[in-house]
Amino acid sequence: MPMRFISYFAFLFAGLQIMWFATNDRAIAQTTTGDGGAVAVEQVLRMQQEAWNRHDLEAFMAGYWNSPELTFFSGGKENHGWQATIDRYRATYASPGHEMGKLEFSALRVKILGADGAFVRGAWQLTMSDGKTPHGLFTLVFSKFPEGWKIVHDHTSAAE
Repeated sequence: MPMRFISYFAFLFAGLQIMWFATNDRAIAQTTTGDGGAVAVEQVLRMQQEAWNRHDLEAFMAGYWNSPELTFFSGGKENHGWQATIDRYRATYASPGHEMGKLEFSALRVKILGADGAFVRGAWQLTMSDGKTPHGLFTLVFSKFPEGWKIVHDHTSAAE
């Protein structure tokens, strides 16, 4: 057999092995995350939306990682920790003279980053009793914990 012929088959075999490993890795990734990860992350957001619309701030916060390491960026400010985040929500929406309104998430785009990570982009809008509709955009980082998917970082902006 000419050397060129042997080299061609060696190259072809190596290429087939690479394709098999790439396909197998993709299959493993889909088995561990698959569309189920994106669906589970979106379910957390739908649960939060429903809880907000019931004015149940504690149930809304169940979607966040209950840790001092949680980060929340909004309005040019950085908050650290679950407690600081719920305190911010209470002061802004649940204290006297404020209202929670009706929350709607839209344009959700969930990108699963691996077996235990996800990145989410979307829009939010509140409909207040006076007809005003504050709205904006958000990016979220989720991690998967034994108890399920939780937001570990939230960066929310409001339209001016």
